[in-house]
Amino acid sequence: MSVSLTPIPVPTSEPDPLSVWPASARRAPHGDLTVAGVSLAEAADRFGTPLYVLDEAELRSRCRTYTAAFPEADVIYAAKAFLCRAVATWVRGEGLGLDVCSAGELELAAATGFPADRIVLHGNAKSPQDLRSAVRLGVGRIVIDNATEIARLATLVAPHDRQKVLLRVVPGVVAGGHKAVRTGTDDQKFGVSIADGSALHTVERILGQPRLELVGLHCHIGSQVTEVKPYLAALRRLIGLLARIRDQHGIVLPQLDLGGGHAVAYRPGDTALDITALAARTRAELADGCRRNGLPVPRLTIEPGRAIVGPAAVALYRVLAVKHTGGRTLVAVDGGMSDNPRPALYGVRYAPTLVGRAAAPGRTPVTVVGRYCEAGDILAEDVALPEDVRPGDLLAVPVAGAYQLSMAGSYNMVGRPPLIAVANGQARVLIRRESPADLRLRDIGI
Repeated sequence: MSVSLTPIPVPTSEPDPLSVWPASARRAPHGDLTVAGVSLAEAADRFGTPLYVLDEAELRSRCRTYTAAFPEADVIYAAKAFLCRAVATWVRGEGLGLDVCSAGELELAAATGFPADRIVLHGNAKSPQDLRSAVRLGVGRIVIDNATEIARLATLVAPHDRQKVLLRVVPGVVAGGHKAVRTGTDDQKFGVSIADGSALHTVERILGQPRLELVGLHCHIGSQVTEVKPYLAALRRLIGLLARIRDQHGIVLPQLDLGGGHAVAYRPGDTALDITALAARTRAELADGCRRNGLPVPRLTIEPGRAIVGPAAVALYRVLAVKHTGGRTLVAVDGGMSDNPRPALYGVRYAPTLVGRAAAPGRTPVTVVGRYCEAGDILAEDVALPEDVRPGDLLAVPVAGAYQLSMAGSYNMVGRPPLIAVANGQARVLIRRESPADLRLRDIGI
């Protein structure tokens, strides 16, 4: 599926439209684009739309960026962003661990041979099945989110074994691109508060369980965090809590997990978190804070998810209709909120691009809407597309790897799209399209 490429200059006065695409993206003849040498137009014709295209080399490169920036830390991939067998295999091959939130994610990882001791389980309401699977498979660390989990987990551990655990704490830091993804404040559902004393009390309860080994603290301040400062504020509060635990209980915890939430650019000109700066300033803050508190420097863990898989994928949609109504131009496509609920949930903005044909030079503002029976089914609002956009056109939406397929459903009984991997001019199916027969098989009663 490889094609010859023709370089097209990009005006320097505006951000490069391909700046948010995988590094392998190239312009091709007749308005086409390629990713990893694979024509997007040909991929859409071959596999159908909607279609997700994942660049293996881009994902692996982003893994290596993290391991190079944090050589002294444990880098674990946040599976909730997106997980399939291939992604688990790729991140393992690049030396990353895995952060899972359910027995489902855990069992899939185990099926690929992912080492259990490099897996972390967390979540604010782990089911008994989640905990049983984690103990049975020998997960390296389990993040305790609340006091109820302590006894529940301890009863699952064999009498002469000890399960390593972290305690998720709330550092009281406001960060994140939307209120729905700000998880570092006391008014949300994750973790136990440092400020009101709950964290110290929960530490004491964990230490009272001989089958649990408390090895560190965990926090996650939010998602789409663009600045380093909130992480440093959280780190200072975690170090302070480490010092209080030492003073009160005489133990020094050897690990700190700062979570993830690192912002990526969804549109040209958007701000992404500087990973190199994060690593350098975190390292300095950790060393200085521990020195001031008379603590040894703990082993750091970070949990990037979106920042690894998000920019590595592109979503393809076929235009079904163009409607001019209420002073707006609506471009309806064959996917929508069922395969990408993020615009409806968080109001996120994307930069769709027409691919597969030469287009008129003029641009017009349009709203790209989905096919589902909800007025809020909008993929991209007030974006510039060619004036001659029409049914049958192909739209490509970059930065589609995170929290799209992982959150997809089958609303209106429309099956979930497939995922293909592209590398070296070749494409292969990782996840097939969900068919009407698949949906019918789950319906067993009458």
